[in-house]
Amino acid sequence: MSAASAKKSTLSYLTWAFVATVVGLALGAWLGWQMTGTVQGTASIFFIVAVLAVLEISLSFDNAIVNANKLKTMDPVWQRRFLTWGIIIAVFGMRIVFPLLIVVIAAKIGPWAAIQMAATDPDRYAAIMHDAHLPIAAFGGTFLMMVALSYFFDEEKDIHWVHTIESWAQRYASIKGLEIAFVLVVALAFSRLLPEGPMRSTFIISCVYGLVTFLLVEVLGAFLDRSQDATDAAVKGGLGAFLYLEVLDASFSFDGVIGAFALSQNLFIIAIGLGIGAMYVRSMTIMLVERGTLTQYRYLEHGAFYAILILSVIMYVQTLTHIPEVITGLGGACLIGVALWSSIRWNRANPDHDAQTSD
Repeated sequence: MSAASAKKSTLSYLTWAFVATVVGLALGAWLGWQMTGTVQGTASIFFIVAVLAVLEISLSFDNAIVNANKLKTMDPVWQRRFLTWGIIIAVFGMRIVFPLLIVVIAAKIGPWAAIQMAATDPDRYAAIMHDAHLPIAAFGGTFLMMVALSYFFDEEKDIHWVHTIESWAQRYASIKGLEIAFVLVVALAFSRLLPEGPMRSTFIISCVYGLVTFLLVEVLGAFLDRSQDATDAAVKGGLGAFLYLEVLDASFSFDGVIGAFALSQNLFIIAIGLGIGAMYVRSMTIMLVERGTLTQYRYLEHGAFYAILILSVIMYVQTLTHIPEVITGLGGACLIGVALWSSIRWNRANPDHDAQTSD
């Protein structure tokens, strides 16, 4: 942890998130007044925007920790780009363009027609998004499961939280493709629970796309990192990690985007609320990196990756039945909380090691 980052307060890291909150809530209030023309209607939409922001933050604690785990290996320039370019992609791309793209493909209409539908026929728009939940959950669940398993199936991993499980995973990490085989077996098992026909085939195809996307991003990152030119390698390596983080953020946001329709069917209200939350996630990520929090609390990222693994299974289960987003968010937050508590206990039991880490 640098001296400069040590001097920065938590509030200083959240400055832009606070700005986004003020602007977002103001936009929500303005939109509410334009839509309803009443104080009660404006207050209702203002409240929905605030709840959506909290929902996004609660669902994304593990996202911030995993982002920090990747960001700490990146050049500071790319860390800043992730906070600036990344937030534009996260808010505009995933919270606005992505839902519109689903409607364009599912309804076989043009982009402008999809925007008009979102503005004038939100019920139909929400119905199309709901119908697209199965392939989205299958894709996102597969990608996130690969992210989690790749962390545990690592020969170089030397710190274990749940020792029995993690030492076993490390022992067999040398078997190439074991995590891929595991994911495919889980996907096939879940597919057998779906009715035969289009639903089952759509689930399997979406799982394969999620797996292929993860592998392509990994291959691209490895290719860029092995560039011959040293200067170019730093830039390209940052690009590879940046792309990885954006796909990871997309997979995390699937659940929030779909779940948001339970609170509002208006695309723009959802984008504002989730966008505020996304800004907090970005700010927390930078704070974790600059303060070296993952080093200070040795089991924190373990908890995050366990939360991701459970989230991936939940996304599979959601293809069969509805699971409230509050359960998803609280489950991940509780796991991370337990991991933090375990880390604090370990630090107290090993004060000499903790002091060396702080230095």
